[in-house]
Amino acid sequence: MRGVSLSIVFRIVCLAIWALCCYAVDGNIAQANQPLSISMFHSLNRVSTPVISPNQKLALFVTSYYSQDTNKSAAYLSCIDIASGNIVQLTENKPGTSLSNPIWFDDNTFGFLRHGELYKQELRPGAIATVVFNPPIAITSVSYRANSGLISFIASVYPNSTLEECVALKHAGSTKSDSAQVYDNLWARHWNEWMTLEKPNLFVAPLNISEQVWRVGPEINLSAALPRCPDALTRWHIDDYTISPSGSSVAFLARPPVENMTWSTSVHVYLASTTGSSRPHLITQHTNGQASAPVFSSDGRRLAWLQMETPGYEADTNRIYIHTIATRETISIAHDWELSPHSLVWSKDDRTLYSITGKRGRNLVIAVDVDTGHRQELTTSGSAGSVRPAGNQAALYIYSNVDQPGDIHMLDLVSGKSKQLTEVNKEKLKDVHLSPAEEFWFNGAKGDKVHGWLLRPYGFERRKKYPIALLIHGGPQQASVQGFMHSQWNPNMYASAGFVTVVINFHGSSTYGQNFTDSIRHRWGDYPYVDIMRGIDYVTSRYSFADKSRMAALGGSFGGYMVNWLNGHTDEFKCFVSHDGKFNTISGYYGTDELWFPEWDLGTPWQGAGRAILEVNNPERFASSFKTPTLFIHGEKDFRIPITESLGAWTMLRRRNIPARLVYFPDEDHWINKMGNSIRWYTEVIDWIAKWTNTTPPYHIR
Repeated sequence: MRGVSLSIVFRIVCLAIWALCCYAVDGNIAQANQPLSISMFHSLNRVSTPVISPNQKLALFVTSYYSQDTNKSAAYLSCIDIASGNIVQLTENKPGTSLSNPIWFDDNTFGFLRHGELYKQELRPGAIATVVFNPPIAITSVSYRANSGLISFIASVYPNSTLEECVALKHAGSTKSDSAQVYDNLWARHWNEWMTLEKPNLFVAPLNISEQVWRVGPEINLSAALPRCPDALTRWHIDDYTISPSGSSVAFLARPPVENMTWSTSVHVYLASTTGSSRPHLITQHTNGQASAPVFSSDGRRLAWLQMETPGYEADTNRIYIHTIATRETISIAHDWELSPHSLVWSKDDRTLYSITGKRGRNLVIAVDVDTGHRQELTTSGSAGSVRPAGNQAALYIYSNVDQPGDIHMLDLVSGKSKQLTEVNKEKLKDVHLSPAEEFWFNGAKGDKVHGWLLRPYGFERRKKYPIALLIHGGPQQASVQGFMHSQWNPNMYASAGFVTVVINFHGSSTYGQNFTDSIRHRWGDYPYVDIMRGIDYVTSRYSFADKSRMAALGGSFGGYMVNWLNGHTDEFKCFVSHDGKFNTISGYYGTDELWFPEWDLGTPWQGAGRAILEVNNPERFASSFKTPTLFIHGEKDFRIPITESLGAWTMLRRRNIPARLVYFPDEDHWINKMGNSIRWYTEVIDWIAKWTNTTPPYHIR
C-alpha cells in the first residue's frame, strides 16, 4: 500500500506540473492579458542614457513618449538616487514639451537642450529652468567641464564662419533669384538630405558662472583648422567628439578632406587643444578604415577608440586602439577577439574598458582588461546599451529583452549581479501580454549552424495552427538581437497580431564572428536564401502549431531586397512586405549615396567581374517569376535606396495584374521617423499580412 500511494502521489504531482507547464506555454486557461496593440506600442515610454553626477551618487535620464490623442511627443527629465533607487521627476511632463542632452554643471545644478538652446535648473522638483545660452543657430551634443569652465557643442555653419556670420549667410542665400545647387564631385546627397555649405562643426566657449548671471563667452571653432577640403560642398564634418575630463583636450571624428568620400570608409580621429591655438593633430594617419567611439581615460592621459582596419568595408571588425597622449604612442589591445565591440567607456581606475558587444544575437556588457586584453562577460542575455560607470564598483546601463522594453539597470562590478532601477512602462504594460523569444539552431548554408528566434502568438493554444510572420533584418551585416525594438520590426507586434513570429540571423549577420559576417560578400541571393528556406522548414517541422500554408515574409532595406529575391524564387509565401528594398542591383548602385557599400559587397557595374556579380544577385533578373502579392513601402527622402526601386517592382507587378500596393511617405527617409506615420505603417502592414494569410488579429486594426 505504501508503494502504491507513493506512485499515485508521484503521478498526481507530474500531472500537476504538466498542467502548469501547459498553462504557462499554451495559455489555454482564460487569458486576462491584452495584446500589444498598435496604439499601445506607440505610447510606450523610452529611457535615455543615464548621465552620472560628478559625485557619482545620482543619474539624470530622459523619459519620452508619444501621445496619439494630441499627435505630439513629450520628454521630461528625472533624477535617480543610485544607492536607494529613489526617482524624482524634475521637469514638466506634458505632450508638446521636449528636451534632450542632459548634463551636470555641478552636483546641485543640471542643464539640458530645448529647441537648440541650453537651459539650467536647480536639482529640485518644481525649480524653474532658465536659459544659459541662446545661440543664433541651434546647437547639439553639448558637454560641460567644470575644471576648464568650458561648454562644447556642435553647430552646422558655413565654411570658417561664426554662429552669427552663419545667420547672415543663410539670409543672403534665401534672397537668391534661383534655387540651383551645383555639384562637381560625388556625395551630392547623403541619407536624407542634399549636401549644402553648412556642415556640423565643433565649438567650445567659456561659461562664466556667478550667483546672479550665467554668461557664455565667444565661441572657438576647433574644426576650422582642419586641412582644407577641395570642395566646400562635400567637405569634412564632425561626426562625434569627446572632451577630456580636464577640458583641455578634445578628440573628434572627421572624414578626410578628399574627393572620394562616397567610396572611402575612412573616418579619422583628430586630437586638439580646446584653446584653438594649434591645428588638430591626426592620430590615425596609418589606418584607412572607419574609426568610431572615441573616449578619454578618467585621468585624461589616454584616448581609446574603435577602429576598422579594412578600407572600403563598413562591417569590418572593430579593433580597440589606445593612444597615449604624452608619448603619441598607439597600441591595439585584444586584437585576437573574434567579436566586434561597438562602444567603449573607461572604468574609474582606468584599468578596464567596458564595451557593448554583440554575441549570438545578444548585446552584452563585456569588460576588457587594458593591460592583458582579457575579456569577461558581465551580462549574459538580452540587449544591453549605454553603460556608464558609477564609482569603482557599479555601472548603470540600459537593458531590454524581446518581451521587456528598455529600463535602467545597475550592474555590480564585483558580484556581477544586476538590479533594475526603473520601470517606466510598468503601468502601461501591466495588462499587456509580451511573448518571450525562444531560440533555435539549424543547419544552414555551407553546413554552418544558423541561429534564429521564435515568438508564440498572443492567446497561444498548442493544438491550434497559426500563420507565420518571417521578419528579415537589414544590413545585411546586422542581426536580429534579443532586445526590445521601438521601430517597425518589433517581433511582439506580429506575435500580438496572432502570428508565430520568426527571425533568422542568416549568413552575413553580425554577432556570430567575422567569418560568418564576411561570408555574405558576392552572395546576397545565395546563402541568406538557403538559410531562410531551411530555417522555415526547421520551424514548421519542429513546431506543429506553425502553419506553413499561411506564411508572410517582411523586411526592410536588405530585408526588402531579400523579399524581392524570395518573390522570384519561391511561391511558398502567401504575401510579402518590402520596405525600402532594392529591386535592381544595377540601378541600385547608380542611385545610392554611399558607393563603398555596393562596391565591397557586390562590385561595380561597368567592370566585367563586378557586372557579373551584380547580375547574379539581381532580383529584377527574375521578375518574370514574381507571383506573390506584395506591399511596398518607401519614403521619398531615402537616398540610400531611392524610391524608384520600390516603384519599379510595384509597376512590374501591377502591369502583370499581380496584387500589389504602394504606401508612399513623402516626408520619410530610410526609416519611418514620425510616430503618426509609424502608426499608419503598422496599420497597413498588419492589415495586409492578415488579409493574405486569412488571419483575424485579436484587436481592431483599422
